[in-house]
Amino acid sequence: MTTQMKAAKAGRVTEEMKLVAEIENVPVEWLRQKVAKGTVIIPRNTVRENVKIVGIGEGLTTKVNVNIGTSTLHVNLDMEIEKAKIAIKYGTDTIMDLSTGGDLDYIRRELMKVAPVPFGTVPIYQAFIEVAKKKGAGIYMTEDDVFRVIEKHLKDGVDFMTVHVGITKDIVEKVVNGGRVAGIVSRGGAILAAWMLHNNEENPLYKNYDYLLELAAEYDAVLSLGDALRPGSVLDAHDYAQMAEMLNIARLVERAWEKNVQVMVEGPGHVPLHQVAANVRLEKALCKGAPYYVLGPLVTDIAAGYDHIAAAIGAAIAAAEGVDLICYLTPAEHLSLPDPEDVKLGLIAAKIAGHAGDIVKLGEKALKHDLEMSIAREKLDWKKMYKLSLDPEKAKTMHERYGRVTEGPCTMCGDLCVYLLLKKFQREC
Repeated sequence: MTTQMKAAKAGRVTEEMKLVAEIENVPVEWLRQKVAKGTVIIPRNTVRENVKIVGIGEGLTTKVNVNIGTSTLHVNLDMEIEKAKIAIKYGTDTIMDLSTGGDLDYIRRELMKVAPVPFGTVPIYQAFIEVAKKKGAGIYMTEDDVFRVIEKHLKDGVDFMTVHVGITKDIVEKVVNGGRVAGIVSRGGAILAAWMLHNNEENPLYKNYDYLLELAAEYDAVLSLGDALRPGSVLDAHDYAQMAEMLNIARLVERAWEKNVQVMVEGPGHVPLHQVAANVRLEKALCKGAPYYVLGPLVTDIAAGYDHIAAAIGAAIAAAEGVDLICYLTPAEHLSLPDPEDVKLGLIAAKIAGHAGDIVKLGEKALKHDLEMSIAREKLDWKKMYKLSLDPEKAKTMHERYGRVTEGPCTMCGDLCVYLLLKKFQREC
């Protein structure tokens, strides 16, 4: 079986590498070396067709992921399809299905049809839910139950999947004995923690990691090494549990690379502003440059209803420090299943954060559109400004809210527009 990493190590440039190099405007040989090293990944399941090729990692633009999916309390596939379409319209790079309610196989397959971007899942959810329906509680699932679902997702063409391989029984036992404000806030982490404690067994994903690598290599799927013990409060950031899991993951990253399996590492979570940069540098050092995929980070716990803003603040700093993939948060985080408008707002906030970071880490290369926007503003070229906006429709609607204005100043400054004042002064002089 050939994976992107295996081909790269052998000195072979794949069609996917050529496409990424062209999109990112980087030398293809430079990219091949990054893929061989593991610092760049290209999520693309070998059985999946018609999927956008995306590169994630060192030296590339910061990418953004959108989470969608049903819950156990609200199942509306039409709404999830609409959310996927909105995510594609506004430029998401990847999509994850986190569904927990309804026919999970059908939902996943239908969402993949309308999402032609790298598509991710968290198989442990489905394994736990299916066993709960059959046996009354998910804690009765077996290792076979877990890997049966993982293989099903791979056969369906899932390009990347979150697997919480770094959480182990000894860490869980320390966490449940106290010391954390928010406890275990990862859904997958909580599932595995409950299973380990009830069965007095080691994490099946950690215990059977070599088999997991075999499955991933067969489909060249990316393993996203999940942060089951990420902090759910800024007060828990960088505690023993989080650091112990990251150390485990660092070792597992290298084991994956030995088997030519592409991996990325998932990160926090809730982190105070002054610790965000240190978190990114720590991951990059411990995991030898493996792509880093962060949720937020949220820099405060009190932004209910505005968590997309709290997350964007942390994400901008993280991207500037070298984070490779940002998982958006929506205004509904901690409150509700997001609706389509929440998805749009969360995605755009994350894209702003990612671009702000790119200006720092990629410099002039990332400033092309900023330069074009600045020139358009100086010329009061509203059509060009709309076009360059992340949300052209909103920019146009907002500009024309007090009446249609196609040329001249906006209603904020009117005749006192700085560009008009300066031009008038120059004429008079």
